[in-house]
Amino acid sequence: MRRNLGSRVMASVLVNAVYTMINYPIVLVSTILAPFSLLIVIAFVSHGALLPVAVGGAFIMTMISSGTSMQQDLSHLKNDFKLQDMVVSSPTGAAVYFLGMSISEIVYSLPVIAVLVVLASIYVHASAVGYLMLAAVLAIMFTFSVALGFVLSTISTDIVQSWAFAGIVSTVISALPPIYYPITYIPMPFQYLAYLSPATYAAEIMQEVVGAGIVIFSGTTLTIDWVVIIAVTAAMLAIAVKKARWRDP
Repeated sequence: MRRNLGSRVMASVLVNAVYTMINYPIVLVSTILAPFSLLIVIAFVSHGALLPVAVGGAFIMTMISSGTSMQQDLSHLKNDFKLQDMVVSSPTGAAVYFLGMSISEIVYSLPVIAVLVVLASIYVHASAVGYLMLAAVLAIMFTFSVALGFVLSTISTDIVQSWAFAGIVSTVISALPPIYYPITYIPMPFQYLAYLSPATYAAEIMQEVVGAGIVIFSGTTLTIDWVVIIAVTAAMLAIAVKKARWRDP
């Protein structure tokens, strides 16, 4: 049973990540451009002062982009190759399919993650507990993003529609929120709009750990941040499990 489960998960990784990375390496460029272009801009504009914060923001954007890109990949495989129809008729359940595709998105993002880890080792200085907190935040944001991507893929009827969803989601969740810089840089009352994205709450936790005194949040604020990202992620997972159209009626 475990061997069959591992084989099904590995099949998703091979189809969705390894095959694309080997045959179409140019697509990795778009994966790298989004987080690093903003990181470079922030580094130049702040004269390096916000570089630790920007590196943390690049991690968050990478996790969100990796998760939400599953929406495009699943939509492509579902609508163009009818792969989901074959999976539905096989012993593979939605949970295994979801797990395999999620891991494939992480594998696909490994080159970006590796570069960010090197930058973090140079510019980010945190305690062991701090690094564990960062890993937890990134894991939660990735889980939220893949659940959102999975739900959107099941309601998308065309790859063009999927591209539109991806552009909107990426902009609203990871580009507009203050993940590369402190929220205090946004004038009131626009700060309230930033809090509509769960990425803002994740960024506050990240910035508290890596900010090196640049950003200081109260214990109450950080507690609220943790509660919000965990609650939103749990809600999105529940929607993915209960509401996503896995089998057509």
